[in-house]
Amino acid sequence: MSIRPILFENGILKMIDQRRLPTEELWLEYTEYRGVAEAIRSMVVRGAPAIGVAAAFGAAFGARDVAADDFETFWPTFEEVCAHLAATRPTAVNLFWALDRMKAYARANRNLPLDELKLRLLDEAAAIAQEDDRINRTMGRFGEPLIPQEARVLTHCNAGALATGGYGTALGVIRAAVEAGKKVAVLADETRPFLQGSRLTAWELARDNIPVTLICDNMAGYLMSKGEIDCVIVGADRIAANGDVANKIGTYTVAVLAKEHGLPFYVAAPISTIDFSIPDGSHIPIEERDAREVTHSGDRRMAPEGIAVRNPAFDVTPARLVSAIITERGVVQGDYLQGLKELLGNK
Repeated sequence: MSIRPILFENGILKMIDQRRLPTEELWLEYTEYRGVAEAIRSMVVRGAPAIGVAAAFGAAFGARDVAADDFETFWPTFEEVCAHLAATRPTAVNLFWALDRMKAYARANRNLPLDELKLRLLDEAAAIAQEDDRINRTMGRFGEPLIPQEARVLTHCNAGALATGGYGTALGVIRAAVEAGKKVAVLADETRPFLQGSRLTAWELARDNIPVTLICDNMAGYLMSKGEIDCVIVGADRIAANGDVANKIGTYTVAVLAKEHGLPFYVAAPISTIDFSIPDGSHIPIEERDAREVTHSGDRRMAPEGIAVRNPAFDVTPARLVSAIITERGVVQGDYLQGLKELLGNK
């Protein structure tokens, strides 16, 4: 069974501290929105769908603690709560999708007694978490036929159970293929500088007894040239209307290598990750993170002091390099602009 990284029990949000994995399995507890916001910002929780789930609970906590007698006085403060959560990370669109859903739910139920509305917002956050698991499993069933009966699959970053409410997007497709009886072995890029592949993907696959081999980021091209990789599958933090994909930095490089070697490059992501408000990837904001993530390994400095450092957390893979986009409503190939629109209407 894949791990569920976010649990809500007895009014407490519990999240596994993904910064400590794989050496320590530490669960942190949250009961107010500012703590949840900091957990998102500092990457206690990461992965677009998981960020969305956490943000929904953060919004519900913030709503619960608003001192107000009616909706008109409640609403401005609730908007401030959501804005605080939205400011944590700019690229993953699921964050904004979840907050927009929570605000829409509040507006639609504004005539309820305020105490009841606050309770229902907690229920709505729990519904988002439950839906995420179902969505991932459905996505896995749609994507599984794309995986050969015997396959060596390369993945970049972590798009597994740890990045979602459970099961995973890219790793959900891999899990579905394994459950279908296919012989699948995974090659996991280490994913510098935060090492989501080596610390998280390798950990959860080993935990589920799915064969996994860790490789450095700069080894993928060599292994492709030797015929040791059959396909690539990754997740996404935001997909533009034309099918351009923002994912963890290094994904674009892998996609170019896959194209050069004639290998399929698949993206697995829920419909909530598709941002139909932007025409292409050039409009996706790219988060630039702390230089220390590049210059240090833990507390140990690995680079000279005083040098310039770049640390963009994401890059954009053009739609022309993507073989298929796998969602919970089906698989799109070819004309993504039209195909994704059709999926949106396929409810």
